[in-house]
Amino acid sequence: MKTLLAILATALVTVPASAQTLSGLATVVDGDTLRLEGRRVRLLGIDAPEARQTCELAGERWACGEESTNHLRQLVGAAQVECSGSEVDVYNRLLAICSAGSVELNRAMVAQGWATAFRRYSEAYVADETRARASKLGLWASNFVPPEEYRAERRQIVATPWQESELRAHSAQSSIRSAPVTACGIKGNRNRRGQWIYHLPGTRYYAQTRAEEMFCTETEAQAAGYRKSRAG
Repeated sequence: MKTLLAILATALVTVPASAQTLSGLATVVDGDTLRLEGRRVRLLGIDAPEARQTCELAGERWACGEESTNHLRQLVGAAQVECSGSEVDVYNRLLAICSAGSVELNRAMVAQGWATAFRRYSEAYVADETRARASKLGLWASNFVPPEEYRAERRQIVATPWQESELRAHSAQSSIRSAPVTACGIKGNRNRRGQWIYHLPGTRYYAQTRAEEMFCTETEAQAAGYRKSRAG
């Protein structure tokens, strides 16, 4: 439990920054993240399922994270997006309120049931979540693990002897020693082409890659839908 709380506390660190306003055509990364003017922007006060997260509906698993991403993509469309914020998170994403035309994206995602109100950051969208939940809109029509809990579970370090053995084997084979291989040190990242790639410690782009998910073994990364980076 202490490890889990420590992870959550780290993930929620924010750093004050000068007020920033970005505008232009945006690319949707997932249900609560955009790329705008070369910056990654996290929609403030909301929390959407991770892109690879699944939920349960009528006893079947469904790609709720992908659906949430697609819904934000529909809201953005081809409109000019404007984002304003004054803090960045631990991943250097600007925390902002964003609008596409006359639609506030943060509120619309929660009000339509495709994201939850992220109370740790803001309570601005709690009422919207309450109404969406009562009407069983979007995610609320199914059973799902809150995104924050899902991320915490994925980040927990559970190094079994088998996992440590696999990591040591990779360490012995690697010809690059600049970054040591440690348990759960494999970085999963979605590139600009929308491809899901994982990077091993010590490989070419490892240090500069921002992890969207961390894995203990290559088997785990592949099971989550990632492929190995072709860069050595």
